[in-house]
Amino acid sequence: MTSKPTIRQPIVTVAGHVDHGKTSLLDSIRGTAVAKKEPGAITQIISCTIMPAQQIEKLTAKLLKKFGFKLTIPGFLFIDTPGHAAFTNLRKRGGSLADIVILVVDIREGIMEQTVESIEILKEQKVPFVVALNKIDALSGWQQREKELSANIKAQVDYARKEFDKKLYSLIARLNEFGFESDLFERISDFTRQVPIVPISAKTSEGIPELLVMLAGLSQKFLGKKLILKKKQPRGTILEVKKEKAITYLETVIYEGIIKQGSTLVIGSFDEPIITKVRSLFVALPLGKGFKPAKEATAATFLRLQVPLTKELFPGMPVVGAENENEIEAAKKEVKKEVAETVKLDKEGIVIKADSLGSLEALLLQLHKEGIRVSKAEIGNITKSDVLHAGSMRQIEQVILGFNVEEGEDAGKVKVITSPIIYKLLEELAKWQDEKEKELLRERLAVTMPCKIKVLPYIFRKNKPAVFGIIVEAGKLKPGIALMNKDGKKIDKIKTIQIEGKVIEEAGRGKEVAISLPNITIGRQVREKDTLYSALSSNEFRKLEENRKFLSSDELTILQEILIIKRKKNPVWGI
Repeated sequence: MTSKPTIRQPIVTVAGHVDHGKTSLLDSIRGTAVAKKEPGAITQIISCTIMPAQQIEKLTAKLLKKFGFKLTIPGFLFIDTPGHAAFTNLRKRGGSLADIVILVVDIREGIMEQTVESIEILKEQKVPFVVALNKIDALSGWQQREKELSANIKAQVDYARKEFDKKLYSLIARLNEFGFESDLFERISDFTRQVPIVPISAKTSEGIPELLVMLAGLSQKFLGKKLILKKKQPRGTILEVKKEKAITYLETVIYEGIIKQGSTLVIGSFDEPIITKVRSLFVALPLGKGFKPAKEATAATFLRLQVPLTKELFPGMPVVGAENENEIEAAKKEVKKEVAETVKLDKEGIVIKADSLGSLEALLLQLHKEGIRVSKAEIGNITKSDVLHAGSMRQIEQVILGFNVEEGEDAGKVKVITSPIIYKLLEELAKWQDEKEKELLRERLAVTMPCKIKVLPYIFRKNKPAVFGIIVEAGKLKPGIALMNKDGKKIDKIKTIQIEGKVIEEAGRGKEVAISLPNITIGRQVREKDTLYSALSSNEFRKLEENRKFLSSDELTILQEILIIKRKKNPVWGI
């Protein structure tokens, strides 16, 4: 007679927009108050909650009896990630480390930017999810009149129920735009096609039992073989790397096998895989109550591993246990392949930096979808070598995108865009590249561009050369541009442009700079508050008119002003 296979606990990730209540939801489940301790009530570190089956049964006993449902999973492993990272750190070869996801949505705000990112990743990685529609207690008139959620929804006063229905159907419509059918959890007829929405209040714990029952039911019905514990070498993913004095701790999720104190670990890296040993092992206690030392741990679980290291380790990297030389060599090939498959680069392209391998993977995926080439992709803050690398690319690709990292270097001509939201990085990149492309095309026209400046009351030198302050009101000012006054009379060519004593190559709209003109005297040709324009020839004007699509709205406005000035003296100028 064959023994029944051992079922591991499902790994549940809590994802969604910042401040929509992800950590508060776990607080409600485990009865702690982590969110209140966090700066700004936003999660700064990854936290884990192991919830045993006994605790689930205790919270959901009446619902389990109502639905005639028997719990067979040993519990849940909940992982809450910082909002900026969504759940991109939770990755493994072939998809997401999360077996199932709770997508937290604030009922008042609906789907926001980081919710969209989470949905796109869920869709890409085909991860099942449940929507926790949070903060129902904040709806006007909402009260907890009944203990059971379904009964309480029906018991609301008319205006509170109407507001709830309006928000619910708005969410259903938005999810439909992403290709997901959804409905209120109690109305779901086919869980293989529809996403259940469970209204909750992390503050009052209303709806939490219903959410747990939904998670348990979906896990037992659809995860099946995925939860069967395989007697293999341990595999996991690093979520956080923590250093305390000379000791390095790896906060790691082990999703397969058994890990022991003294085990050899092979860890992914951008260079050769790192081989180290587990000096000590600490297993997470149930309900987020810290860690306890252990000799071994079985998947799926959250661990703190103390390991000796000489090289830097990064979040998101794969971890594989090995007991002998053959297993070590196989593990090295496995983690090398995984990192190589994650970070596929082009010979030419932009530079990207991110805070973890998972974030890097998510950003790369979106960039490749947009047809944007990437020549360098690494974890960590922006460095001088990143700036030098980006500076060696084509001008349109002299860009560094930083996802949740710091800009630590003077980038010079290289464009640096940083954001904790991927789609904002893509938006800013597209905007910059569009402007840069126009600028490069304008340069090919080989004409003076329209520009308008105003003289400020800062005179540094009256003549030989005259040096004075100006503000750029529109267009871009560059050395070598000839200036004219509002009567159309040519004044002089700009010799240099400076800001805070530093010579610069151009100044855009709104910039206050000092310019030098070698052949004028302040008070004669130029006075304080004068408005000056770039002096265009008739041929240059016609060429610009023919290429209007490459000009900004500001430049087109100045072009019209220059035309009016010039035609006062010559009615056929520019024709």
